Amino acid sequence: MSNRFEERYKTGNLPWDIKRPDRNLIETIREYDIAPGHALDVGCGTGDNVFWMIENGFNATGIDYSPSAIEHAREKAQTRQLNPEFYVVDVLKDKIPGAPYDFVFDRGCFHSFDKQKERNRYAANVHQVLKESGHWLSLIGSVDDGRLDFGPPKRKASEIVKAVEPYFEILSLKQSHFDSDDEVPSKIWVCLMKKR
Repeated sequence: MSNRFEERYKTGNLPWDIKRPDRNLIETIREYDIAPGHALDVGCGTGDNVFWMIENGFNATGIDYSPSAIEHAREKAQTRQLNPEFYVVDVLKDKIPGAPYDFVFDRGCFHSFDKQKERNRYAANVHQVLKESGHWLSLIGSVDDGRLDFGPPKRKASEIVKAVEPYFEILSLKQSHFDSDDEVPSKIWVCLMKKR
């Protein structure tokens, strides 16, 4: 992964930063009755999903590749009088602090890896930090969106399955849209998995 995210946080070019938790996270937790527990948001950005989880009973931690994203998240936490842990972490290379977790969430981290071997390693790393029977919810850009030169990276369902199947039971893989302020939000896969 390059420093492209750091550059974008520094310039403020953040179309994914909607300043609220993603509705797909909220709906999935409610639909599957995922109990509050020790949670990790991978690629947490400025922290809105972490804040929502804390406000709904989770003990949530956020990690991101971008130091500027983590700085913004810590500043927002202070204004909200919340005290989550935020860390700068390269999820493919660094040890992930705070493990093991009951629940891992990522909104657009999986799809940011262009190579299958990186997606495989990411899935293995998520598996490693989850408790037995822990859940992973990943929101992933979908090739079915059609706009391959616009919006987030797009992945095929087969690419997701290939990376996660050795480590996870897929409980649900369905089409949705990113929660977004765009007039036509990008199509995504909402993939809920349980650790094997």
